[in-house]
Order: sequence, then structure tokens, then C-alpha cells
Amino acid sequence: MVTRVSAQAAGKKVAKNVQKNVTRAVSGTLGLSGERMSKVDTAWLRMDTPSNLMMIVGVWSLQPGVSHAAVCERIENSLLKYARFRQRVVEDAAGATWVEDRYFDLKNHVVADKLPKSAKGREQEALQDRVAELAMQPLDRKRPLWQIHLVEDYTGPDGVKGSAMIVRIHHCIADGIALISVTMSLVDGGAPPPERKKKEASSGGAEDWIAETLLKPFTDLTVKALGAAGDGAARSFSLLSDPQKGMAGSLDMAKVMLQVLKDGAALALMPDDSKTRLKGKPGTTKKVAWCQPIPLDEVKAVGKALNCSINDVLLSCVAGAIGEYLKSHGDDVKGQEIRAMVPVNLRPMEQAYKLGNRFGLVPLVLPIGVDNPVERVYEVRRRMAALKGSYQPLLAFSLLAVAGLLIKPAQDAMLNLFSKKTTAVMTNVPGPREKLKFCGATLEQSMFWVPQSGDVGLGVSILSYGGGVQFGVITDSTLCPEPQRIIDEFVPEFAKLSMVTMMLPWGE
Repeated sequence: MVTRVSAQAAGKKVAKNVQKNVTRAVSGTLGLSGERMSKVDTAWLRMDTPSNLMMIVGVWSLQPGVSHAAVCERIENSLLKYARFRQRVVEDAAGATWVEDRYFDLKNHVVADKLPKSAKGREQEALQDRVAELAMQPLDRKRPLWQIHLVEDYTGPDGVKGSAMIVRIHHCIADGIALISVTMSLVDGGAPPPERKKKEASSGGAEDWIAETLLKPFTDLTVKALGAAGDGAARSFSLLSDPQKGMAGSLDMAKVMLQVLKDGAALALMPDDSKTRLKGKPGTTKKVAWCQPIPLDEVKAVGKALNCSINDVLLSCVAGAIGEYLKSHGDDVKGQEIRAMVPVNLRPMEQAYKLGNRFGLVPLVLPIGVDNPVERVYEVRRRMAALKGSYQPLLAFSLLAVAGLLIKPAQDAMLNLFSKKTTAVMTNVPGPREKLKFCGATLEQSMFWVPQSGDVGLGVSILSYGGGVQFGVITDSTLCPEPQRIIDEFVPEFAKLSMVTMMLPWGE
């Protein structure tokens, strides 16, 4: 009798635990506990590998220096207004959920750091080494996925003493465009983030997810983001979100769908990238380098003279710098090209405060084998023009959304499409024209890098800020142990283009 009672009690206990676990799983799946992570953000969360961590890494140089206490106070009053920076991630079989960290402690996220002693004039190298080291140091998954390392005493290349801040934020929190909005709330006089409205309960069905993730970007994001022309395109996007409204017989819809199919095929059937020393199996350490700013007005002047955009000029200099680096190693780059994946914003800027990831990727082929700088800049311009109006960024966004639904091995297999056919990930971000202030100090220089995925071993960042343009790279140590040699070619490439432009026979 006693045994039977004991068995019944044990059975009830097991049943209760099972029910509890099921309830937890279901509530997580339906977003009833915390806030459900989007499928695209989930894909980024799961994309970490031993060679590439999915962190956006940035560094600020400040003059004069700032104190740890002042930085903590500023973070407390600005960054923590965004719920994401107080939330940790709880993963389950179906995805992940943002949950408030009940044990949140700011001291775990704003860390006082110190660089090793270095010879005078070589402090930037020590800072670069520390940035590279932190780029391969995983964030603690038990806490919100961000961290700031403050070097209170840092002497810049100009010999002026100040501070340096190294910022690491996991890509699942936000993309680069959203983080610019965050930055603007951090600086002196920055506006606080708008209040977010709580999402209404959703049925969580597949139809809702398809409408939100795949169709909505067509209607309210892509027209502006991809420069689609005319009312006809807008009407076509509207039809995609509401197929019942006369899809049949629509010439506009046929054109849109034809372009989508062509771009989808181009994305899937991309040829393999050139086999340079920059492509291969990466290791588990990084190297970082960046140059001093060049005047933005000079870049504008060259672009205007050649009837090219600032973007065309800078990308041409990147292609030239990489080509010169390879030639310095004895490589023959004649006729060679490398593919760089370039993020394209897919959200209205006024919605950047919502964080998350709303960007696509477009493959840009850089003509590293073209020696003539003017010929090269025109070739870059031609290729950029060919990408205008492409649906490839949206298709790449959708691919990431689908990847977020899959188990990790299947997701990895799908995303290898990009890494096998790509040498670099490259960002080109226009920052504020005037220099910003932070805790009373001037933000003299700012650089950041988005992560590389899979086996991609080269990240390139171009940032215009405070009247200057800076070029930075982050590389895998196995594939490129001396990224400074690429950096050292950037300014000479621009100078070469500038000089050739002035020597051209311009008419009166």
C-alpha cells in the first residue's frame, strides 16, 4: 500500500514537472515570457564560430581623458534606457527570447582596462592589439551581450593624452545603422531613445511570421532602401503584401517578380571568388589596423572632378590598396577580382531606435587587378550602378530569416553560400560632419567593424566623421598577419588618384 501511494506521489511529481517544462517551452515559443527574438536576430545569435564571433567591435579615441565613474553614469542614464542592454538571451529549441536580467550589474559591462607599456609613439599599436584580442573573446551568454572596455590613460598618435573606449556588442542586438542611433543618445546633448510600445499578442503562426519578415520589407522598406523607381514599383510591393488585390494580369508585378527571380539566381549562382592569399581557412586570432583620417573635402573634390560619388572614390582606393598589398607579396593580380559583401540598410532611419537587424547584403566585386586609378574608379562606378534597384539585399535578408528557423548545422550549411564566395565584408558609413562630445571630452576618432561569418577572414570599414575619412581593417592572423600593410597603401592610393585627376586634360 505504501509502495503504491509512493509511486502515485512520484508519478504526480513527474507529471507536474513535465507540465511545468511544457508550459515554459510553449510560453517561450509564443513569446508570452519576455520578448521573442526575431528569426533574423536568431540567425546572428547562432552564427558564432571559433574563427569569427558575431560581435560589432568599435573603438573611440577621446581627448581629454574621461573617468570610469563618468562613463558608468552616462551609460546608466542613456544606454540602459534601451531594454535590450538590460536583457539576456534565453535559448530554446525553437529560437530565443529576450529576458530581463534580474542580476544585472553595470560593473560587469563597463570595465576599466589598461594597455601594456609601449614605446613612445607606438601606443596605437598596443590599442590595436587589445582591440584584436577582445574581438575573439566571447561575451558571457549569462548576461546581456555587450561590454565596454575603458582605457582611461591613452596617448594618441598626435602625442596628446586622452582615453580610449573599446565597445563590443553582439550582432543579435542590433545592426550598425541602429547602433548609430544608440551612439547619438550616448553623446553630450544626445536625445534619449523614443519610448517603445509593447507589442500586441500575436498568434505566432507561420502566416504572421511570413507577413512580418518576408512581405513587410517589400512594402515599407525596400522602395526607399533600394532606390526603386516610380509609383509602379510601389504598387507592385503593395500587391506582394496583399495578393488578393489584383495580382493576376499586373504587368508591374510581372516585372518585379522577374527581377526577383533574376537576382535570386544571381545570388545563388555566384561564381567562386578569386583564390588569393586573403581567402582560405581562418584561424582563431585577429589583427586590427586603421589609418589617420584624410580630409573629406579632398575626396569630394576628386569625386566631383571625375563625376563619381564619394563612395566610388573610396571603394576604388580600397580595391587599389588590397591589390598593392597582394603585389607586395609577389602575387599576380592582373585581371583578378575579389567579392565583398556590403550591408544595405532596409529600415527607415526614424525606426533605428527599435534595434534588431534590418539589413540585406549585396555582393560587390572589387577590381583589384586594375592598375590605372581613374580606370579603376570608373569600373567601380559602373558596378555600383548595376546594383542599383537590385533585390539581392532583400533576398539576403530573407535568407537570414529562413536560416533563423533552422537548427544550427542546417543554418551553417545555408550560410556557407556567402562565405565560400566572399573574401571580405565591407561597410561604408557616413557619420556626423562635426565632432561629437562625450562626458565633456571630444570624440576625436571613431572606428568600428562588423563581424565576418563562416570562413571570411577580412573585414573592411570606411567611416566618414568630423570632416575626415578613416579606413580600417580587421583580419584573420593566419590569412593576413600584417593588416597594417594594407592600411599603409590606402592613403597613397588616394594620393595617386588625386594627382592623376589633376593632370587630366580638363576643358575650360
